[in-house]
Formats: sequence, structure tokens, C-alpha cells
Amino acid sequence: MTEPTLAQHLARFAVDTTFDTLPADVVASVGMRVLDTLGIAIAATELDTSRAAIAWAAEQGGAATAYAVGVEEALPAPLAAFVNGVLAHSLDFDDTHLPSILHPSASVVPAALAAAQQHGADGRALVRGIAIGLEVCVRLGMAGFDPETKNSVFFEHGQHATSICGAMGGAVAAAVIGGASEGRIVDALGITASMASGIIEANRTGGTVKRLHCGWAAHSAVSAAGLARHGITGPPTVLEGRFGFYQAWLHEAPRASEIVDGLGAQWAVPGIFFKPYPANHFTHAAVDAGAALRERGITADDIDKLVLGVPAANLRTIGEPIEVKRAPETGYMAQFSGPYAVAVGLFGGGGLGAALEDYSDDLARSTDRRALMAKVDVVPDERCDAIFPHQFPAVLTATLTDGSTVVEEVLTTRGGPERPLSFDEVTAKFRANAGALLTDDRVDELAERCHAVATLSDVGKLLAPLTKLR
Repeated sequence: MTEPTLAQHLARFAVDTTFDTLPADVVASVGMRVLDTLGIAIAATELDTSRAAIAWAAEQGGAATAYAVGVEEALPAPLAAFVNGVLAHSLDFDDTHLPSILHPSASVVPAALAAAQQHGADGRALVRGIAIGLEVCVRLGMAGFDPETKNSVFFEHGQHATSICGAMGGAVAAAVIGGASEGRIVDALGITASMASGIIEANRTGGTVKRLHCGWAAHSAVSAAGLARHGITGPPTVLEGRFGFYQAWLHEAPRASEIVDGLGAQWAVPGIFFKPYPANHFTHAAVDAGAALRERGITADDIDKLVLGVPAANLRTIGEPIEVKRAPETGYMAQFSGPYAVAVGLFGGGGLGAALEDYSDDLARSTDRRALMAKVDVVPDERCDAIFPHQFPAVLTATLTDGSTVVEEVLTTRGGPERPLSFDEVTAKFRANAGALLTDDRVDELAERCHAVATLSDVGKLLAPLTKLR
């Protein structure tokens, strides 16, 4: 008997996994991720790039079957997925899987929401599709993670693993929700592999295109599932083949064990890290360390010098060049600054400890924060290296004006399995993101629906109230 291909393994897993076989923690996690994703999308409607994406989608025409956040008229399902995917990833506030450093929900959830509306699926089908899609996305990302270098091979090649793997996971989610057979799910994977994309040069030299990546991934996912439904086929060896997904992207074979071992029995979904703060994930422990100093009663005036120890791999993102990181010109630049993260924690932020309003252009250039940031050095730390990339730790050493030294170690990342966010905390994040654009009653209503998303008879009830924001 011929050994199944990797795509066939994933398709069999998808078909065999019913809602009733999903672990309770997976079901609960999916509801929280839907709420989190929608809150980020609502907040992102204020961006110029979001307005541009919405305007483009509205120009395309087609059979309107699904709603998108901030768009009053219904859209074709692939376009609704595109809009919601763009919004979900635009604020760098979406969840993260470690150590693959993928942001899975920003592609998979929008694709699944659009497919569920397109097919008239209920909440149970939505939860099942999202759970399966997230699992596929993470496992494909891990198959491209090199444990020796502790890095994603995708990233080393300049590829955005989030959108590349997210398109594949989203396609499985959309296909499952549409009632696809095992063979059609294999086809959907085979089709999506020719549509998945994303390069991360914009992280280096600028441009807003990265905000589109998860939108294109979700659009590709729903489109590929639809093409498979209409009879387009894909290669069964799409993942491990000589000219398949991993050879094309990574120029090497996948770590197949990451895809198949424990599939269906060991779920990665509940362990995906929620982001409590709207900034690069490498900076979060620095926010916590600064907050710990504040909780000791230490103020900026008490500090002579600060040394922020981080994993060496994070240094180039949040600590170099140090003169830029100490003086970010915009709120966006501040999201990638270790010194600014310490300032957010020390001065105190909104939401769960840091909110969108804490990363404004004005605050990034404020005199008191610039004065504090000027005192911060960012250095590699061996203790942090030993933990990275399973956590994004930091060690903050403060030398005070009286000559004493205080050390705050933050060795686990808030929002992950060791320091999880509760549903109430995710709701508080949602409220901070959506509160300016939704009434309190609407916020409470949406939180309740996401908390019990599996009981919904009509998934459109989640999206319809979000099409017109005040």
C-alpha cells in the first residue's frame, strides 16, 4: 500500500476531525481568537491602508455572500476574506505561534468567516474549520523551522511565513467548512500552493504592502477552496515533491515529523500566544519589566541607567541601531523599540498594560520618554538565548541614582501557555480596540457571541453588526 503524502495526511486529519472530537480547550481558544481578530480588525479600519483595501475590494463586483468589517455592503466571499485579513494583520497586534513565529489567526479566521457565510454554515462548522486550519498552518510553519539555528528558514529567505502558511491553513479551513471530501482538500492545498506568497523586504526599507499579506492569504484560501469545489485539481505531492511547496520556498525537504507526528491528538492551537500589547512581540517582556519597576515605586527620575538584556537574535529588531531605537520618530517605529517598550511599562499604559494609544507619534517623540530611552542600552543576554525562541524573554537591570541596582527578569511571555490571557482579558483587549467605534452594548454582545460561537446558527450575526461603525 502506498504511503499517504503529507497533503493526504492533512486531508485525512481534517475529514476525521469533527466538532465533537475537538478538545474543550481548542474550542474555547477558537472563540477567543475570533473575538481577538475582530477587535483588531475594527481598530484597523482607521488606517489609510485599510481604507485603500476596502475601496479596492468594493470595486471588484461579484456575488455578495459575506460581510467584512467596516464595509456596509456585502462582498463576494474571497473579497470579504481579503478585507478582514488586511485589517487583522495591520496593527501588529495579532496572535503569534512560537517557535515558528507565525501569526496564524490573521489569515485563517478571515478565510473561515467568509467561507462560513458563503456556505450558510453554523458556529460548530466555523469552530471546526478554524481549529483545523490553525493546526495546519502551525504545522506547516514548524516544518520550515530549523531547531539548530533557532530560526524559521522562511524568514532567512525573506519570505513571510505568516501569509505563506496562512493561505494553506486558511484553504483547509474554507474547504472543510464547505463540506469538501478528503480528495478536494488535497486539491485545495495543491491549488493554494501556487497562490501563497509574501516577502518581508518592507520590514527593512519601508512600504505598507506587508499589511496586505494576510488579506491576500485569506483571499487565496477561499478562492482555492472554491476552485477545488468546481473541479480544479492539485498535485498530491504538493508539499514534499521535487518541485513542491518546501523545495520551492526553502530549497530543502520539510521536517515531515512536524506535520504528521501527533496529528489529531496533540493540538498546537491552545498554545498560540495572544498579544497583550500592540507592538513587536520581541518587546513585550520589556514592557513587563518596565511595569515591574513601576510597581516597586521606581520612577524615571530615580533611574541613572538601564540595561535591557534580550536574546541575541532579537537585537537587530528592537535594539539596533540603538540611536534610532532610543529616538523613534513615529508610533510605528516605537512598536519595534526595546527602549520605548521599557518606557511604556515604566510610565504605564492602557488596555492590558499597553494599548494602541500608547504608540502615538506624539508619545514616541515626547520629552520625558526620550529622556528615559536615552538611558537604555540593549544587549544580548545568555539566559535569554537559552530560552529563545520558545519564549521572548528579557532581563532589565536598573542602576538607580542612589547607586543601588534592581534587576527584573521576565523569562516567559505573557499571553502564552505559561502566562495565559483569560477570556475576560481578551475581552478587555477587544474593548480597548473596538470601544471607540462600537457602543458598550455592542461590545458586550459581540463578546458573548464569541464566547459561545459554537452555538450560533448564523455566522453572519458576528459580522453584520460590524459593517457600519460609528
